[in-house]
Amino acid sequence: MIGSLALALGAFVSLFVYNNLQAKNKSGNDAGVDVIVAANDIQVGARVELHDVHTAKLPPTDLPQGVYSKPSQVLGRGVIIPIAKGEFILPSKLAPENAGSGLPSLIPPGMRAVSVRVNEVVSVAGFVTPGTRVDVLATVSPSGQQGDMTSKVILTNVQVLAAGTKIERDTDKNKPIAVSVVTMLVSPEESERLTLASTEGKIQLALRNPLDKTIPTTPGVRPSALFGFGAATRTAVARTRVVAAGPSSVIPVVPAEPVLPTVEIIRGDKRAHEVVRQEQ
Repeated sequence: MIGSLALALGAFVSLFVYNNLQAKNKSGNDAGVDVIVAANDIQVGARVELHDVHTAKLPPTDLPQGVYSKPSQVLGRGVIIPIAKGEFILPSKLAPENAGSGLPSLIPPGMRAVSVRVNEVVSVAGFVTPGTRVDVLATVSPSGQQGDMTSKVILTNVQVLAAGTKIERDTDKNKPIAVSVVTMLVSPEESERLTLASTEGKIQLALRNPLDKTIPTTPGVRPSALFGFGAATRTAVARTRVVAAGPSSVIPVVPAEPVLPTVEIIRGDKRAHEVVRQEQ
């Protein structure tokens, strides 16, 4: 009798716990919402494809603002900030709708993307990559004279959008050649300065720390200042003074008497200085 009662009580407790857990699981599933997350790493400039996303069901209390719930909301949008696998796909990481993908989608309103040809030195030995920040230095002679050649920082804290190599035709031999190109994000006014500097002289990129927001102001430097050569100074020349009494009355400038060397002689607590004269 007691054994049967214990079995019945155990079965009742098990059934109660099972039903309680089922209710919690059902409640949790009902509370979850669909969220679009990245199925793999998506790079800047890429277009979001179906294989790049998947749907996850998460509690609404754990979600950031602006998450998408349907794949159709993000498909075909351009990526302007890298998205890692498993990250939420947010509006701040995507280009506006109908903006397309690639480089145009990375250009904010009011800004321009300008490309300049560079070499290994100008591009800081390959360390200038998309997303880095640089200062642009220009070396130009305003008058066309070598002595007026000036180097100066013309743009500061410029973002690099793209850096790579393109194929151009050699104008002389009509053969394809590889040309390194750096594309920078600038304002319309800055695009004018950058284009003029790259056309009239030479440019150099200076890599900077992305956390450094300072905008230095420099006067520029010329070869004479670089090597410590200043303007030529005029040497004063001793001249005779003409007296108004007559043209022949002149007073020559008398040179100052040379300072003779002296020695200090100490005798007890007395000190004396005597002039040393050279015997004739």
